[in-house]
Amino acid sequence: MDATEDPGLETTAPRLTPMMAQYFEIKAANPDCLLFYRMGDFYELFFDDAEVASRALGIVLTKRGKHDGEDIRMCGVPIERADDYLNRLIALGHRVAVCEQLEDPAESKKRGAKSVVKRDVVRLVTPGTITEDRLLEPGRARLLVAVQRVRGPDGRSGFGLAALDLSTGAFALSETDESGLAAEIARLEPSEIVAAQAVCDEPHFARLVAELRVPTTPLAREAGDAAAATLRVCEFYGVETLDGFGAFSRAEVAAAALALAYVKRTQLEARPALSPPTRRARGASLEIDPATRANLELTRTLGGAREGSLLATIDLTVTPAGARALAERLASPLTDPAAIAGRLDALGFLVLDAATRDALRGDLKGAPDFLRALARLSLDRAGPRDLAAVRDGLAAAAALARILASAGPLPSELRRAQGALRADCGALHGALAATLADDLPLVKRDGGFVRAGSLPALDEARALRDESRRVIAEMQGAYADQTGVRALKIKHNNVLGFYIETPQAQGEALLKAPLNATFIHRQTMAGALRFTTNALVALEAKIASAADRALALELDAFERLRLACLAESDVLRAFGTAIAEVDVAAALAELAVRRDWTRPVVDASLAFTIRGGRHPVVEAALKGAGEPFVANDCDLSGDAAEGGRIAVVTGPNMAGKSTYLRQNALIALIAQMGSYVPAAQAHVGVVDRLFSRVGAADDLARGRSTFMVEMVETAAILNQATRRSLVILDEIGRGTATFDGLSIAYACVEHLNAVNRSRTLFATHFHELTRLAEILPRIVNLTMRVSEFKGSLIFLHEVARGAADRSYGIQVAKLAGLPGSVVRRARKVLADLEASRPSGTLDSLPLFSFEPHEPPAPAPAPRDDALRAAVAALDPDSLSPREAHAALYQLKRLVQDRTK
Repeated sequence: MDATEDPGLETTAPRLTPMMAQYFEIKAANPDCLLFYRMGDFYELFFDDAEVASRALGIVLTKRGKHDGEDIRMCGVPIERADDYLNRLIALGHRVAVCEQLEDPAESKKRGAKSVVKRDVVRLVTPGTITEDRLLEPGRARLLVAVQRVRGPDGRSGFGLAALDLSTGAFALSETDESGLAAEIARLEPSEIVAAQAVCDEPHFARLVAELRVPTTPLAREAGDAAAATLRVCEFYGVETLDGFGAFSRAEVAAAALALAYVKRTQLEARPALSPPTRRARGASLEIDPATRANLELTRTLGGAREGSLLATIDLTVTPAGARALAERLASPLTDPAAIAGRLDALGFLVLDAATRDALRGDLKGAPDFLRALARLSLDRAGPRDLAAVRDGLAAAAALARILASAGPLPSELRRAQGALRADCGALHGALAATLADDLPLVKRDGGFVRAGSLPALDEARALRDESRRVIAEMQGAYADQTGVRALKIKHNNVLGFYIETPQAQGEALLKAPLNATFIHRQTMAGALRFTTNALVALEAKIASAADRALALELDAFERLRLACLAESDVLRAFGTAIAEVDVAAALAELAVRRDWTRPVVDASLAFTIRGGRHPVVEAALKGAGEPFVANDCDLSGDAAEGGRIAVVTGPNMAGKSTYLRQNALIALIAQMGSYVPAAQAHVGVVDRLFSRVGAADDLARGRSTFMVEMVETAAILNQATRRSLVILDEIGRGTATFDGLSIAYACVEHLNAVNRSRTLFATHFHELTRLAEILPRIVNLTMRVSEFKGSLIFLHEVARGAADRSYGIQVAKLAGLPGSVVRRARKVLADLEASRPSGTLDSLPLFSFEPHEPPAPAPAPRDDALRAAVAALDPDSLSPREAHAALYQLKRLVQDRTK
């Protein structure tokens, strides 16, 4: 806190101090944000903001003064640790307004004792607008997604989405309808959503963002006014028309305008260097709904961890930009066979050319994340290390271009990347390399980042500054000799500037003649005295002037280099994109070689033939434990007329049904992202939508049971799946009564066969469903092979044609450790149930038209029935002593009769 300011209020008068009046004015303009109010070396928070921050950050809440009879609650965070605290607040969904001091406190003192330091909010920090390197995950995009609804001439709503990454400048638009909105938002995995208030108020949208747990900010209606949207976007890019960027729908342009309005609101005067918007046509990528993404654990496990997900398993990239590009490919697999083939050609080239692959990966390791550095430069939040990132990125781009040029004829994907990397930025690289020092500070105001010898005027100012410091040391020695005080030191702080300090006992002599003519007393401290001299004051002015001039020259050099980088921003973004693409291609090629993955055939057919398929995550985990993975085949191929096959998969729990289902879904997804796949052979006809319902959990917050969640997800599949879709269903109907569940499962298979005609894997414990293969030619039966040995169950993890004869549930229960008595009792109950089951119940369809039958004849009464009946008739609590004595004799007689 600056020494001239005090947040307290006079307790005897209602008048606000100038500083608190300023605080209330700024806070009123930002009511929905926590206000980080700069006071010297701290950001202070007051009143309710302080309460919230204190709980969220675990920092001490203090009180100072009163306002309207209420204690002024306050807490603060030091400037040097502000990023850490910001990150924690943003992660909890808070928005923060950063209010900075806009002048030196000394300037306010010149205006009078009651003047307050000028302050204002310089930016709003929200989950989707973070640019600080320390607050960002290197391998994950930080997307702000704007959602805007536009009604068409037919009255139906279309939704435009604008995905903007302020940390890199990426800007992409897309459009969908209400049924596809959840899948599109899940694909983007935004850090924050903004939408017009009317859209946020819609129950469907509110429920969607609540399920996805994404912070959402409503904006006023005019912020996304579709009528003025085109004008707003054109104004931002300084163009007359958007035609040069491509053809966009009204909904997409409206979403773009909404995103830009939010950027302007949060970044205030700063204008980010955004890429021109690109458009992703609907149907260009494999559509995956949120439940399927979660079930398949594409980027996060069901527990929310990155470790153990598919992305973590396949990510061998060596640059942050490459990691983000790989994540985007995994989130948005292609549906164009030609585009997929182009990516596979690049991988194939690098799989065969190990020398080029190794050389590329070696140079890529030195490539910094200069796209994020460029974004900070555009927002004027950069430091010297961001300039160095651009310098090193340019060097890496040139090195990669040379490697690709020497590699021989390149496939189209790599040839396009090479062309982008060959752009001439030699002048910019030369200026950065010549100006920047080897050892760079984090903050530009620390100075020292310009290389000695690059600016003569700066060298001169530095020499003067450094020479003055040598003179300070000489002056200290001279004063020590003059006074005889060997402990005399010349020190510096921000309040006094340079001063002379002596121990109190020795310093008393300086207060007396003749030394008091030279040494001017300034402060008395506990155990020390502080002085100054006219010579020291003059030297301080000289040093301050030299240091200020040196820093001003360095800041001027920084600004020139910053503007030079921004002038080449289009070329630099192209470099960044090309480096990311090369990194992804080399990483996936390395993955294929290390793990023996093969190139799939991906075409426009309805083929789905996998030979020796493996689950990439499970295989990696087993390999780490030194265990082999059992590969399996899968054939769901169909034709345009009939659609794909449905495989009904049976077998006991723990035998690997879920792994088998998931691995085939993942193989299709990996193939369509343009990668080699974990299989000996794979032929995949392009899948338009991937559906997976594997496992379920309660949604108690919305009053949904496990079974309700299961049915909601199943309903979405049956209502949306097409012939080109791939459907993975596991244990449909197991959450309700047996006959109810069996009926639902049976009806679902019928619907998939007759209506959806999708390629489908349907795992079930209802063995009755396997009879459908006898009457419906598109249905095949698969089973997980097991073996029994001496009463124990051995899982072979192999898939074979046919149906399981039973579920082996009791054997699995035994393996799980159920008490032996429970297992034995379960076997007895099962035997009794099977013995009493009517025969031939499925000999005719419909499935559940059971014919009446005679009940089985009662078994002969065992000899101990009389004894059992006598014991059961006893009520010990109601027996008198005499009655209890008589009952014991009766039971004894019955026992004697039973043993005769």
